[in-house]
Amino acid sequence: MSDRRPRAAWRRQPEPARSPVAPEPSAEEPSVIQATLYREGRKVSSPATLAETYRQLREHPDGMAWIGLHRPTEEELHSLAAEFDLHELAVEDALEAHQRPKLERYGDTLFVVLRAARYLDAQEEVDFGELHVFVGPDFLISVRHGAAPDLSAVRRRMEENPDLLALGPEAVLYAILDAVVDGYAPVVAGVQNDVDEIETEVFGGDPAVSRRIYELSREMVEFQRATRPLVGMLHGLMAGFAKYGTDEELQRYLRDVADHVTHTSERVDGFRQALTEILTVNATLVTQQQNAEMRALAEAGFEQNEEIKKISSWAAILFAPTLVGTIYGMNFDNMPELHWAGGYPFAVLLMAVVCTSLYVIFKRKDWL
Repeated sequence: MSDRRPRAAWRRQPEPARSPVAPEPSAEEPSVIQATLYREGRKVSSPATLAETYRQLREHPDGMAWIGLHRPTEEELHSLAAEFDLHELAVEDALEAHQRPKLERYGDTLFVVLRAARYLDAQEEVDFGELHVFVGPDFLISVRHGAAPDLSAVRRRMEENPDLLALGPEAVLYAILDAVVDGYAPVVAGVQNDVDEIETEVFGGDPAVSRRIYELSREMVEFQRATRPLVGMLHGLMAGFAKYGTDEELQRYLRDVADHVTHTSERVDGFRQALTEILTVNATLVTQQQNAEMRALAEAGFEQNEEIKKISSWAAILFAPTLVGTIYGMNFDNMPELHWAGGYPFAVLLMAVVCTSLYVIFKRKDWL
């Protein structure tokens, strides 16, 4: 894969010191992050409520409203739907969330679903967020579910470039697309580091590596679901350049974003393939280790059996004279051959013959 092209000019501009712009909230903060009215690319006002935003936009028909929401209520979305004629299916998707990335057009309104991602260093895992964007002739509504992306940074960059912002809601949409795709870069770097660590752990014999491979593989499945549809979505937008009269500068920006998301998608596919191969190698190594342990146990059992056979053989050999000696050691007067003069030599000879016979038998069986 060739190196990525230089960033577009409007994304390279340094951020001067300025008053903060509505920080991204936590789940407990109000759902309306910021509602701002723009005219000719410049900020006119920041209404405090949706109703005030509607009123000011009606008073300035040549303006554009950019409304940012975080996990809005059903009433808020229905209010926006009534004011901007949003399609009920798109509103339903924005309420329920958990949608796959897609791009749909309802009349003059474009509805876009994006999956943002960020890498959490402490947990070494990927956190996914969801962003729904409604784009109309004079408005853009962003509905965010999750911590990513940070649209306040996008808003700052756009406000610092009035010429680009003057191109309307479509320019804001492309800036949001770029922010989402740029957010994938740290994730790719973090995952690459995880894959390198996993390879080291696999060949180091770490028993916990299998679980880590499985969890990272599942995250890569989610990452694929976030990036793959984006490729088709961006090509769909590019196919409509001529039909919708997209500005040439925006066309260049969108092609740049499309190149980046294609690069990211290929990297994610590579990660998933690599993890599949690593999992196979790990399973092979685990099997080899188990076979080695079983072989060691079998060898230990064989050696133990050999020792048992030797002990049993000598026990049998020693049992024969013990039996004869025990019988002849009984203190009875009326025993056969008790007073026989040749009894002792016979008993000793009998013991020697039995012991020798058993020794020869066990020796031939390789027990001794």
